[in-house]
Amino acid sequence: MADFNFNQLSSQRVLVTGATGFLGKRLVKKLIANGIQPIRSSLSLGVDLRQYEQTLEYFQMVKPDLVLNCASFVGGIQFGYKYPAELFENNLLMNVNLLRVARETAVKRIVNPISNCVYPAQATLFKEDEIWDGPMHDSVMVYGFVRKAFWVGSWANAKQYGLDVINIVLSNMYGPEDHFEEERSHALGALIMKFVRARNQGDPYVTVWGSGKPVREWLHVDDGAEAMIRATALAPNPDFINIGVGEGISVLDMAEMIKDLTGFRGEIRLDTSKPDGAAYKTVDGHRGAALMGWMPSIPFEQGVADAIRWYEINQQSVRNSSKALAV
Repeated sequence: MADFNFNQLSSQRVLVTGATGFLGKRLVKKLIANGIQPIRSSLSLGVDLRQYEQTLEYFQMVKPDLVLNCASFVGGIQFGYKYPAELFENNLLMNVNLLRVARETAVKRIVNPISNCVYPAQATLFKEDEIWDGPMHDSVMVYGFVRKAFWVGSWANAKQYGLDVINIVLSNMYGPEDHFEEERSHALGALIMKFVRARNQGDPYVTVWGSGKPVREWLHVDDGAEAMIRATALAPNPDFINIGVGEGISVLDMAEMIKDLTGFRGEIRLDTSKPDGAAYKTVDGHRGAALMGWMPSIPFEQGVADAIRWYEINQQSVRNSSKALAV
């Protein structure tokens, strides 16, 4: 797989929105490590993309050529069930404002990640041409809708104004600096927290939500950042572009892996009163691999071990910032 030539970004003003969030932080680190000094924005840095006038003023000031859009209001399955109205409103406002301001300030390109929850609930191997073939699972319907709406807005702005947006579809991400909070974490981060805590406290068992049967494909956050960067060099493309390898792991098998990697000696108990979410989610990444000459490469077990090590070192800071929200 060919290395990315970062020199092609050196003459551009690169803005990373959501730069203090999970993907944004790792993307910024990767850019800086390769000699690119991006402009950073997020709610915690004082830029609220939900506010049109503030967003317009900021873009007029920093004059970005390229926007890598990592801004989102998102969490795990508990978060989605608890805050559906906020998920809808916050993300839709950011979508509309970012697209409008980008065209008004002559941004050359937006690279936008879209969660694979936009796919139909009955789908198993997600293929771009089947993305409109059915309703989304109700556990992710709101967030999936607003991410899908970004693609619709991209299409509309491209057709009317010539705005260039690349939309890449990413699986649930994991890795160092993930959201390790009870509500905002996805299943993998939540399990890491549970097993580390149970090991430290000497608990006899860890409870895992649901039947343990759902299968998910996971994407290491650094592979997600790599995909964002590689998408900057693609020819204009109006279609969804999947990033994935077409392989998943069941929640129970993942729990067993995390149990072994954390050294927890107790048992795993399944709480079948809790929701499973969609039954099966893997991603056909052939289109993305062909366009980018690259596909995700970080082995899953290695990535999980890295995430565990990061969490073990940073538990206290995670607890201190558990109520913070990076948008």
